[in-house]
Amino acid sequence: MAVIREKLSDIKQRANWSLLFGMSFFLVVLVLIIKLTFNFSDWLVRDKDAQLRQLQVLGQPKYTEEADIISAIKKAKLDSFFDLDVKQVQTLVTDLPWVASASVRKQWPDTLQVYVVEHDVVAFWNDDQLLNAKGEVFSAPQHKLSKDLPALFGPEGSEIEAWQTFSRFHELFAVNGLTLSSLALSERFAWQLWLDNGIRLNLGRDDKAQRVQRFIDVYPHLKKRQDVQVDVVDLRYDTGLAVQFKPLAVTEEEKKSKV
Repeated sequence: MAVIREKLSDIKQRANWSLLFGMSFFLVVLVLIIKLTFNFSDWLVRDKDAQLRQLQVLGQPKYTEEADIISAIKKAKLDSFFDLDVKQVQTLVTDLPWVASASVRKQWPDTLQVYVVEHDVVAFWNDDQLLNAKGEVFSAPQHKLSKDLPALFGPEGSEIEAWQTFSRFHELFAVNGLTLSSLALSERFAWQLWLDNGIRLNLGRDDKAQRVQRFIDVYPHLKKRQDVQVDVVDLRYDTGLAVQFKPLAVTEEEKKSKV
């Protein structure tokens, strides 16, 4: 019995030492965590007014000047690296006319990175606006644009259909040696097309693909006439078409030769 009591006493002593060691370790870790937390807080307080010193404009903006991006960003509160609201900066940059989207991130210790994606402009829309590859309308200065962009016209809400129709017919005409330059959709949803040689096609509302193909099939015969040239082709018929001709255009050299 004495031996058993002695063993039990040893076990209790070991358990007490283990408990004491465990508590001591826990307290040491707790103190270290508290100390690190206070040190980190002090560091934040000391550096909360860290200034932004560098701006990196990423992406390949073609129409948006870097000065315009900087001016937009300056409208945000830039006093502190930590307090800077990247969402506000993103909104300010995206509001620029040519910018389709922007992503903004802060890079420690003093750099602001702005990645800019511009609209992929594909056409003029109703003269005073522009159309991107997604069929979205936007407004931006047009003086930097090529005049070779197609001109599309249509009522509000028809932008995507107009662009898809233009793309489809542009490819069809190109295969046949013709170039589609403009398209219009009326309020009554009637279609008109213009080729770069000045010919206007009236397609009406229905079966526009079949009517375009009908013109392509007949055009080689129409252009054989030497005395006049095709002006308007009315394809708003179930079968056949009506053609309006105009006098041949006289070049400057021809005018001089007649003098």
